[in-house]
Amino acid sequence: MNGAQVVVETLGAAGVEVCFTNPGTSEMHLVAEMAARPVIRNVLCLFEGVATGAADGYGRMADRPAATLLHLGPGLGNGLANLHNARRAGTPLVNLVGDHATYHKAFDPPLDSDIEAMAGTVSAWVRRTTSVEDVGRDAVDAVVAARTRRGVATLVLPSDVCWSDGASAAPVPESTQDTFDAGEVERIAKVLREQDGCLLFVGGANMRRAGLRAASRIARATGSALLAEKSPARHERGAGIPDLARLPYPVDDALAALRGYRHVVFAGARPPVAFFAYPGKPSALVAPDTEVHEIGAVPAALEYLADLVAADVRPDDGPAPRPGLPTGELTADAVAAVAGALLPEGAVLVDESMTSGQRLPASTAGAPPHDWLSLTGGSIGMGTPVATGAALACPGRPVLCFAADGSAMYTPQSLWTQAREGLDVTTVVLNNSSYAILAGELGRVGVFHDADLARAREFIDISGVDFVALAAGMGVPATRADTAEGFAAQLREALAEPGPHLIEAVVPPVAAL
Repeated sequence: MNGAQVVVETLGAAGVEVCFTNPGTSEMHLVAEMAARPVIRNVLCLFEGVATGAADGYGRMADRPAATLLHLGPGLGNGLANLHNARRAGTPLVNLVGDHATYHKAFDPPLDSDIEAMAGTVSAWVRRTTSVEDVGRDAVDAVVAARTRRGVATLVLPSDVCWSDGASAAPVPESTQDTFDAGEVERIAKVLREQDGCLLFVGGANMRRAGLRAASRIARATGSALLAEKSPARHERGAGIPDLARLPYPVDDALAALRGYRHVVFAGARPPVAFFAYPGKPSALVAPDTEVHEIGAVPAALEYLADLVAADVRPDDGPAPRPGLPTGELTADAVAAVAGALLPEGAVLVDESMTSGQRLPASTAGAPPHDWLSLTGGSIGMGTPVATGAALACPGRPVLCFAADGSAMYTPQSLWTQAREGLDVTTVVLNNSSYAILAGELGRVGVFHDADLARAREFIDISGVDFVALAAGMGVPATRADTAEGFAAQLREALAEPGPHLIEAVVPPVAAL
């Protein structure tokens, strides 16, 4: 077999079912092999940032890696922002990057670049295959690295490695179970039983139903406070699942939420830091005199801790009320209320709503059980691509994406892929004609005089985008709403009809985060 055949066969044997592609000349043998032997579904994307974001969304919901196929260093560069988010999400992802033939690189052709250097910024594992004899082993190692390191594994494939004969497949090992240090968990149990002023800070895989129920049991039994990371990769929530408040974004609010605790136990979350530096404010949000304990990201560790301290305690999973349908002017709060009232059971909600979505978590807390996917790395443009991948990972489940207008303009090509694949994704663009989150940052940095601040706000006016026309050009039916009643009717219709839809929700700006 040639190298391309072995790569595709190996990925298929390892359970990789989908490859999100934006290929070029150096990847044509891989494309040809996927066409000839379709063991992997080839999903074409019109921009590399869509491919990488879709692979992130797929991996978050499937709990196994998808693949991407990118064209040389510039193609990888176009996909880096959403690979960054995937890295922060801990998403398993096999990132295939084609390159020039091994002998051709010496001539420094126009598209040549240092792929490994770029890939290293977002990858848990990077390797270049240098001979066709090694390609089977390297493909296996990439899949294993993506699984075990819960991150991006980048394999660079020169074109002559792919077209040359002499490759052979390598066996794919079985997945292994993660383990935890039982002794450390027992020590932490003693702290929670005997000490006051304890906070259990939850994140990662513990933001699923089992982890949240365990966390709630621990809090009820020990009196510990509960808090969740700001942007969980995947958060199971809704009626019957304990609802945890998340760490706020503004640095002063985050500091206040963490103040006064003597002990903080991190269960799947990393100690939080401020998103940005501000004059006179700390970077680390946990006070220096606080004692920090970590039980790791293995869900079984948190469940073991709950069995130690709360064996006979039930979680607090009382249902929250669903909001009623609002009337009148369409505002960001009204959009959130409609979402809470109409969100269907089993939905996947992708949130890149930024300032306009501040009420979404509270409004949907009492909705039927659903999954919530967040912007993990802060690099905008993830919403519609992640929704695309989530829909492919979960056929039969409705996907609802809330995107801010500025964020939606980074990766609108996702809509074309949704239309091409017939994906059941409803995109709600919250159009307030502004980068409103930057308005808040302009005030936070504290260096503008009033007149200068007024002029600076003009720089973040992004009015004039017609999202209905944009969606139509991508093949997605679209409507526009400016009243609460109109938005509710349009959302009902979009959720009832199969296939992709877009609703442009025209709302006034709200106070920045």
